Amino acid sequence: MKIVAAENKYDMSRQAAAVIIERVRTKPSTTLGLATGSTPEGTYRELIENHRLEGTSYSDVSTVNLDEYVGLGSDDPNSFRHFMDVKLFQHLDISRNQIHIPDGTALDLESECQRYDIIIDKLGGIDVQLLGIGENGHIGFNEPGTSFQSRTHIVGLTESTRKANARFFESFEDVPRYALTMGIESIFRSRQILLLASGPAKAAAIERLVHGEVSEAFPASVLNMHGNVTLIADKEALALV
Repeated sequence: MKIVAAENKYDMSRQAAAVIIERVRTKPSTTLGLATGSTPEGTYRELIENHRLEGTSYSDVSTVNLDEYVGLGSDDPNSFRHFMDVKLFQHLDISRNQIHIPDGTALDLESECQRYDIIIDKLGGIDVQLLGIGENGHIGFNEPGTSFQSRTHIVGLTESTRKANARFFESFEDVPRYALTMGIESIFRSRQILLLASGPAKAAAIERLVHGEVSEAFPASVLNMHGNVTLIADKEALALV
C-alpha cells in the first residue's frame, strides 16, 4: 500500500482528483467506482472545477457507486443517488445511462444485487475505485465480519454507522437500517483503489489498517492484499502511523 501524506483535507482532495483526472484523460472509457459522504466531496469539487476550466470530458466514462440505502428513491434528498447528482453528475458531461447506483427501492433486493454485479462485470470491472474508511474499518457498507468473498449484498447497518450518518437526516430514527452495498470482493477486483481519510476521528482506523492484521473483523484490512492501493490521508488521520 502506497501512503501519500496530505497537508489537510483540501490537499487530500486535490491529490485524489489529480489521479482520477489523469486516468480519465489516459483512458476516456474509464469505469470509476465512486463513494458518497463528506470524505469525497472535496474531490468531486476538484473534478467539477477541472471539467469547467480544463474541459476534461466524462462523456465516455461509466460510474458505479458503492452503495444505496434501502427504501430511498432517487428523488429522496437523503439518497446517495441524489447526493451524487447534486455533488457531481449534474456538473459533468456524463450520460445518465452510464451512471450506475444500486436501486434501494427494488421489489426484489436479492435480484437487484445480482443485477448490479452483472453491470460491473459487463463494464469490464472498475478501473479506479474511490473509498473512504469507517471508524470501525468498514468500506462501503461492509461492516466488521463481512466475508472477504462477498459480492453486492443487503446489509444491516450497525448503530455506530447509523449514528455517523445521522447528521444528514432530521433524526436518528430516520436513518435507514439497511443498505445495498458492493461487496468486499467486488471492491477488491478494482484495478486501482484510492482510499481517502482525513481528520483525527480516522487516526485509530488508519493506524490499525497500516499496522494491524488482515482480518474480516476489520474490513479495510483486505486492502493490504491488493497490489495497487494508494492511501491519501491528511496529517491528522496519519497521526498514529
